[in-house]
Amino acid sequence: MSRSIRFHHWVLLLIVAIGGFLLLMPTKVQPVAWTPSPAPPLTTGVYADNQRLKGIERVGAVDIDGPEALLLENDALISGLHDGRVIRTSLDGKITKMLADTGGRPLGLARHPNGLLVIADAVKGLLSLDAQGRLVALTTEANGVPFGFTDDVVIDKPGHFAYFSDASSRFGYGKDGEAIIEHGGDGRLLRYDFQTGKTSVLLDKLEFANGVTLGPEDAYVLVNETGAYRISRYWLTGPNAGTHEIFIDNLPGLPDNLSFNGRDRFWVALYAPRNALLDATAPHPYLRKMIVRAMTILPKPVEKRGFVLGLDLQGKVIANLQDGSSGNYSPITTVREYGDWLYFGSLKARNMARLPLSSALQ
Repeated sequence: MSRSIRFHHWVLLLIVAIGGFLLLMPTKVQPVAWTPSPAPPLTTGVYADNQRLKGIERVGAVDIDGPEALLLENDALISGLHDGRVIRTSLDGKITKMLADTGGRPLGLARHPNGLLVIADAVKGLLSLDAQGRLVALTTEANGVPFGFTDDVVIDKPGHFAYFSDASSRFGYGKDGEAIIEHGGDGRLLRYDFQTGKTSVLLDKLEFANGVTLGPEDAYVLVNETGAYRISRYWLTGPNAGTHEIFIDNLPGLPDNLSFNGRDRFWVALYAPRNALLDATAPHPYLRKMIVRAMTILPKPVEKRGFVLGLDLQGKVIANLQDGSSGNYSPITTVREYGDWLYFGSLKARNMARLPLSSALQ
């Protein structure tokens, strides 16, 4: 057999092997067909590309892994890291203290009026941390279904309830891509009662329930549905109490965490812009299953872009902050407004960051 024939023989075997892998490798993911609306353009309009995040300033501890959640208290930042630690760091990064090690992945933080730090831990559930450093598991399941991916948490002003998300009951931390591709609607918006210890399901069948925040006067709670590119609103008071609706739909990226400034603005962190391949294959479960198999050996098709939106109380976009340049701060997964600054956290970055509020709103 000539060298040329042997070469083509091996190429053919490789093609067959790759085809068999993409078609037949077992996977837990069972994609559900759906048809997203066409993604809004990033070339013109309200989501037009810009570099308004270009001047972002790194703050706090350096060379840390994934400071996802952020709280600013007494000129210090509190965050949860990939290794399970919850830390407090001065803005200049010179003083850093470990508050706790959850043994999981702390993703969301909220301060209870009584001083407890409440932690949404992707692995361990909803936790509380007291001033003595004692960790307590508040709740780990609802309606008999264990939390698979506890994601974010917010507490009402009286400290009666914690509202939090279970992104996916089927896929745990690190399997967010699989959960989003499956589009199985196994995310939930939950409420924990500090007085009774009871956990209630407010909304289910959500597409990767992610960030949560309360609106003015705690009248409603918003929850990001990362896998559906939208934010849903659940009414807590008034004539619409107990009902839900879409707050903003067809976002240009994957919404992660969101926050409220307490007055007139919501901030939404977009993990990345939408992917044309994933949108195009949404109606075709078999093709999406092939993508899942390919993702086990190939990088995930995620664009590295800093992306944040500001919304008014009606869900209208009032700020569009981006940076797709080389070396940008991304993915931005948390954004919070404190005083004259916007603070940013990231699931994968090695530090925290901030931008003057005046630059964000100009």
